[in-house]
Amino acid sequence: MAVTKEHKEFHRLALDGEGWQLPEGYAPGGGVDELPLSGTLDADNRKGSRTRLLRFQPGVFTKTQFVHEYWEEVFLLQGDLTVGNDAEGNGGENFTAPTYACRPPGVHHGPFRSNGGCLLLEIHYYDPA
Repeated sequence: MAVTKEHKEFHRLALDGEGWQLPEGYAPGGGVDELPLSGTLDADNRKGSRTRLLRFQPGVFTKTQFVHEYWEEVFLLQGDLTVGNDAEGNGGENFTAPTYACRPPGVHHGPFRSNGGCLLLEIHYYDPA
């Protein structure tokens, strides 16, 4: 399988500036945003790959689990992330940077909470056909 991504040399990222947007599956104004770095996913045709930064503001939590049909690799770069909290943001297992996860398609994961905020590097891709 050939992965198509654009060639990008080292360049500065605006971690506190422009380019951050609402990620699919997250509520507007909910304190989670993404900075796309490279590539795209085509969910209809189950192909492609993307790399992004995902940022949780302090105190933010999600209320339900996530499941998707692509591989997901996640590296916790900064901060803390609790995995498996309830709908009120309580409970779960807390992790601090550096921490890594690799999830195959179809795996339920989350909900998530960050007490002090966090920054994640995520790589998403479909299995070769």
